[in-house]
Amino acid sequence: MARQTIGGRLVHAYNAFTNQSVQSNKPTTSTFGTNYSIRPDRLRLSFSNERSIVSSIYTRIGIDTAKVALRHVRLDAENRYVEDLRSGLNRCLSIEANLDQASRAFLQDVAMSLCNEGVAVLVPVDTTVSPEETGGYDILTMRVGTVVSWHPKHVRVSLYNEETGRREELMLNKRTVAIIENPLYSVMNEPNSTLQRLIRKLNLLDAVDEQSSSGKLDMIIQLPYTIKSEARRAQAEQRRKDIEFQLKGSQYGIAYTDGTEKITQLNRPAENNLLKQIEFLVDMLYGQLGLTAEIMNGTADEAAMLNYFDRTIEPILGAIAEAMKRSFLTKTAITQGQSIEYYRDPFKLVPMAQLAEMADKFTRNEIVSSNEFRGFIGLKPSKDPKADELRNSNVPQPGDPGMATPAPAEATPPDTSAFDEIDKVLDSVFQDLGVDEAASP
Repeated sequence: MARQTIGGRLVHAYNAFTNQSVQSNKPTTSTFGTNYSIRPDRLRLSFSNERSIVSSIYTRIGIDTAKVALRHVRLDAENRYVEDLRSGLNRCLSIEANLDQASRAFLQDVAMSLCNEGVAVLVPVDTTVSPEETGGYDILTMRVGTVVSWHPKHVRVSLYNEETGRREELMLNKRTVAIIENPLYSVMNEPNSTLQRLIRKLNLLDAVDEQSSSGKLDMIIQLPYTIKSEARRAQAEQRRKDIEFQLKGSQYGIAYTDGTEKITQLNRPAENNLLKQIEFLVDMLYGQLGLTAEIMNGTADEAAMLNYFDRTIEPILGAIAEAMKRSFLTKTAITQGQSIEYYRDPFKLVPMAQLAEMADKFTRNEIVSSNEFRGFIGLKPSKDPKADELRNSNVPQPGDPGMATPAPAEATPPDTSAFDEIDKVLDSVFQDLGVDEAASP
């Protein structure tokens, strides 16, 4: 790099904090639009979900859904993967969905919106041409919206507008957006579903906890006289206020009473079966969602994770891919082999010892090449041309160095021993009959 003088370095120096609006022609803070202390486009769970363990379930499902690759691909006549398409839709699914979200954050937003709302709407915000005019358009940016109202052929969607920084409501055609319904709607979003019952029980438990920890003493003072007249009742009320004043004004919360007065303390834990009901509902919800405590804390084995993927993650991914395929791909595109598919890495949960054995079996049986398997485990491809070939390295191949070329086999004369035996039998028969063999026709 060329050396600069001290004056040159001072002139060309830049600092993001000190160079804000130094010149009059630079934009000021007010020209950047509305500002917030938190991200306005971020998904906000409902109040009852945020203060319960349900938010951790939503987050776990969202993260695991976003880990699976969702792609705009081309398939062959047998519906087998051929290649990824270089389209704006594929860029949204693999790199960047919009100005604020990368592809993984976008997919996690979709999954968590499904769990929280029951229905999510994928809206193409920027496209090459208007979706209302033709189906041959490419999607440049996408966002996740929530349904405000349903109409016969349209839907009103609440969507974040990155130009204004606010959520706005749009009336959109159902054919131009991907409407995704949660496959587990009856378990998670129905008013009397297992998850909603669990949320109500958790709210009740929170209310009981807040009441028991509100700072009240819950005492009963037994006075040495009966309280039947108005004068005695007023005297008892004044005595109660005196004890409250003593406790409130004392540094250590100490008060005195008469020797004939008796105080009974009531602030003990309330006996209820809320906790048992919550534990029962949690176990039931885990069973209906294919979840376990080990999956939530990260200690589940491969069999539990496969069951969780098949019962929970795969239906959500299938619903997302199917909704995008029917809304964003025309009949002509589907006829040409275009599709929206998801691909899960099958080797993420395999231990290293088993991975080595699988690598040997896959390459030896010529299912995948060496470079393909190196890509599965995160290694760079080998530059050896043989690493891209489907071959069994344990068996010598023709053309390998040191492999002798087999000599051509010599032609062997045909075996005529059987015909000789037949001739001998015929000669003996002719001699017995006295027939000249040369004269026979």
